[in-house]
Amino acid sequence: MPGPTPLFREIAAEIRENGPIGLDRYMALCLGHPVHGYYPTRDPLGRSGDFVTAPEISQMFGELIGVWIAAAYAAMGAPERLVLVELGPGRGTLMADALRALRSTAPGSAIDLHLVETSPVLRALQQEQLSAASPHWHETVDTLPDGPMIVVANEFFDALPVRQFERRENGWCERQVGLSADGARLVRGLSPEPDATITRYAAVGVVLTVPSASLAITRALATRLVRQGGALLTIDYGHVRPGFGDTLQALAHHRFVDPLETPGEADLTTHVDFAALVSAASAEGARIHGPVDQRDFLGALGLRLRADRLKQRATPAQAAAIEAAHARLTDPSRRGMGSLFKVLCFSHPSLAVLPGFPVPA
Repeated sequence: MPGPTPLFREIAAEIRENGPIGLDRYMALCLGHPVHGYYPTRDPLGRSGDFVTAPEISQMFGELIGVWIAAAYAAMGAPERLVLVELGPGRGTLMADALRALRSTAPGSAIDLHLVETSPVLRALQQEQLSAASPHWHETVDTLPDGPMIVVANEFFDALPVRQFERRENGWCERQVGLSADGARLVRGLSPEPDATITRYAAVGVVLTVPSASLAITRALATRLVRQGGALLTIDYGHVRPGFGDTLQALAHHRFVDPLETPGEADLTTHVDFAALVSAASAEGARIHGPVDQRDFLGALGLRLRADRLKQRATPAQAAAIEAAHARLTDPSRRGMGSLFKVLCFSHPSLAVLPGFPVPA
């Protein structure tokens, strides 16, 4: 077992002083601690990192997101100024590819680019990729400017802190993180939660995940879009129906690891509860599009045509790589990106039809 990380020592000190902490607090510290947190201290993407996202697999992904943005912009009436936002932009790869596709459809003067990013390391990489677009950075969505807005969030909601509750014989208990008897490692624990507003029947032992941070951001952005116009497009892995279960996982060097073993050194995520996001956005008056499988969404936007067009100018090795990327993005198997990843949009009520989603009856 590896030795304690610097963040472990800080978490252990907090637990000794104040008692066990909720999973949401633990995730927030692991992912966002300004000195020892996962995202502020590294570039986690690519083969040398811990995971690979769709924009890093192929330029086609970001280009098709750019096509979608162009269509949404037109559906909005092509406003003179568009606040274009990406939540958690990674290296800036997706937005760079999207802006390249946008050049022929939306005047550059119309786009006011804003990036919600807390990591200094990733901000520097985004600056390299996107300097020509003069981006503005934000710590949270609260400081985004007014105006018609399109928001893109690829693999963003899965990394936001959640709370978890477990049904026991004496009622619901909150899952917490504490210390072992010898103080040498972090352990899971339960704390009775008599005031929990959880009324759904559940058998003893089941786990309910409450995506509190995701719901707060969804409500805030849905309210803005309903008032000022626009749409939010999110692509992530998760489930489309409400349910129980523990999907907390940790990744390091492209392998699953114990989420409690090396705090601050591994990426922590949970499956996105799309049903909860739909409910939160609907409550604010937003129109809902989807969710649909990533495979169907990209197919409707012309992924096959784009891949074939790129292959026409490619070497045999490049053509094989393009075909492999197409297959990976659309893999329909249960764990494949094409079916595991879902695409959801919520928008101003006037945007009845947007590409990639079924036309409402």
